[in-house]
Amino acid sequence: MTVATSKASSALPNFCEGIQYFGEALPNFETYGVKPVIESGQSAIASPTDPNAVYQTLLAADALRYLTLQVTGSKASGHPGGFASQAEAYAALVMLGHKNIITEVGHHAPGFYSAMFLDRSLEDMGISTVQQLRDRFREKHGLLGHLSGYIPGILAPAGPLGQGQHFAMSAALLHRDKLFPFTVGDGGLGEPYIMSSMAHFNTAYPTVTNFLPVLVWNGYSQEHHSMVSLKTNAEMIAYWQGNGFAEVVLVNAKDFDDQNQAGEYVDSTAFSFENRLEFTKAVLVGMDKAARSALSGKLTVFIIKQLKGAGVHALGAKSHNLYPKDTLDAPHIVTALQKRALSAAAWQIVRTNAERAGGGPAAKTVVTEFELPLADLGELPLEEYKVGAVPQVATTAMGRLVGIVGNKDKNFLVTNADGNEASGIANINQALKINHPTTDDLYNQAPGGQVYEPLSEDACAGLAAGLSLMGARTLWCSYESFAINGLPIWQTVTQAMAELRRQTPSTITLFTAGALEQGRNGWTHQRPEIEAYFASLMRTGNVFPLFPPDANSIQVCYDWALQTKNKGIVITASKSPLPIRSTFAQTEKGLIDGAVLLHEVAGGKTVVFAVIGDLTLIPVFEAAAFLETEGIGVKIVSIINPRRLYRPHDTAWDTCSEPDNGFLSDADFEQLFGGDALIGVTGGAAAMLEPIMLRSNSKRDSFAWKRGETTASAGELMAFNGLTAEALTKRAIELVH
Repeated sequence: MTVATSKASSALPNFCEGIQYFGEALPNFETYGVKPVIESGQSAIASPTDPNAVYQTLLAADALRYLTLQVTGSKASGHPGGFASQAEAYAALVMLGHKNIITEVGHHAPGFYSAMFLDRSLEDMGISTVQQLRDRFREKHGLLGHLSGYIPGILAPAGPLGQGQHFAMSAALLHRDKLFPFTVGDGGLGEPYIMSSMAHFNTAYPTVTNFLPVLVWNGYSQEHHSMVSLKTNAEMIAYWQGNGFAEVVLVNAKDFDDQNQAGEYVDSTAFSFENRLEFTKAVLVGMDKAARSALSGKLTVFIIKQLKGAGVHALGAKSHNLYPKDTLDAPHIVTALQKRALSAAAWQIVRTNAERAGGGPAAKTVVTEFELPLADLGELPLEEYKVGAVPQVATTAMGRLVGIVGNKDKNFLVTNADGNEASGIANINQALKINHPTTDDLYNQAPGGQVYEPLSEDACAGLAAGLSLMGARTLWCSYESFAINGLPIWQTVTQAMAELRRQTPSTITLFTAGALEQGRNGWTHQRPEIEAYFASLMRTGNVFPLFPPDANSIQVCYDWALQTKNKGIVITASKSPLPIRSTFAQTEKGLIDGAVLLHEVAGGKTVVFAVIGDLTLIPVFEAAAFLETEGIGVKIVSIINPRRLYRPHDTAWDTCSEPDNGFLSDADFEQLFGGDALIGVTGGAAAMLEPIMLRSNSKRDSFAWKRGETTASAGELMAFNGLTAEALTKRAIELVH
């Protein structure tokens, strides 16, 4: 049946170099497999019921299984089982001409790489043969263990569960005429975000249904049965219908089983060849129905029910992962590969169909291979207040600009889970309207608005970051206290942006109502530890937390952020009216240098206050006033862009696709922060002060957030955390004497 080929015959297609086993022609190959069913100049099969199309879809599914197992086996590492259980579904999508395919499941990576190899997308990264595919799997600058933005033809990264639907919905919103299927495993279906985010999206955008969940219902998750494995077919259909899906297409492999396999989940590759074709036909017809439904305005899901590991080395959860024993020489891997082995002629048919489908390789056709055209914003009308003028709300000043951006760029979207009005940015709602099915002028809501407000930080961060990854401008607004629930996908996107092969607008956030303003709400609303998260991300090289000290500075910060590419920009500011302490010019300089000198008085010895934040400047200025009466010199430095204060070698800036090598020189650092003593002050995590503490040679200390408490005022909460003028003064005097 099969023959080992350690040396490829000259008759073999060049891309087959590295395939270990070739099989004899499958039954009726000479009838249905001689000529590619996707003809030259075409991008899809003509009919899902065409026997030639069905036959060649089965060939494609087997090719995907073979490559997935051989590639993972080459490193005795990786995840073949989940993708194998839906190979017919993926093959059907491709044969139907759909290549904008996303996945919820990072463990499907080797299957996606196999697909990108078959349609020649990976040639863009120098992978032209199966041997090269094997060699570069799970290797640096190769094919990462989980999907990445670096891989040609791959639309979105995949790793943490609960994220894939955000990318699919984002792409669907921007490209209404294309289908964006995404595979989701039944093991990951338990993530609470998946269904709720799709339900809210469908309520906000009822006509945008061109994203298609493809549920891989195989009965198992990573190491055990999936939590939905006992659901009946009727219950699973009802579950999706109950979450708003108008069309549920379910194809169950068990309906075609002629081998009396036990259990509700079966392996279609064990069927007779005739029944394998019948199952493949059902998948192809069902997928065509689902795709047409999704593209015609119905919220649709396609479900393929087939045992995990179908057609590879093991079944159930045991097929999920390869271990050191699972090498290409291991008998069970050899046997599995030989069962799936195709003839050289079959490989050529699969390759030709794959590269013709969708109009060419995914690397040349999918939407993320092109930069999305952006509306011209022109010069934003910033409004500069005089230093010392009436206190202003920084977030409100930025909100005015956000409204202008949204009116100029109709793809622009603002997301917020907890309400813009509560964050001093009601003007955003007034200018752009909350996207809501109920029209109500009192609440600034109407269908088609540009403010997206699901009560889920994951859904807010997911759509905003997803849209940015797909090429659009967005703004995710949140209370600093709650944003942590949306950060996993935001971090996924910033990491992907760091390795993208194209430019895309930075993903920008505005975090308001910092912990210090939330005294009466108690510790549940006081979680500035989030700043430690961003402090660590600064070292990746493309994440820039910004801390504008006032309403002037925040405008310049936002204007700068809008002009950046492939970065994560985090703007943190208060919603309270605060003094105007800086000019536009000072922030422009602070964005370049990392910090700006706000106040300086000479004295016998000099204490430098390095301050992050706006409210925190209040006790610092009070302390400075007292120290000056004691003859002690004071410098107050506002840290606006702390990433600039690291040394170049502290960060991975040079590994980023849009590298930013702006760092403050040692001489300029000494000019700003040099003195007899240095005190770092922040209302958030002390980790954000690390760049200054690493470089300062002065006697130094830091004052930072400790923990939350219920208080009547911001001042009382700062006092609870030791952030008082008295404490700062006392420590400053100790350090200089």
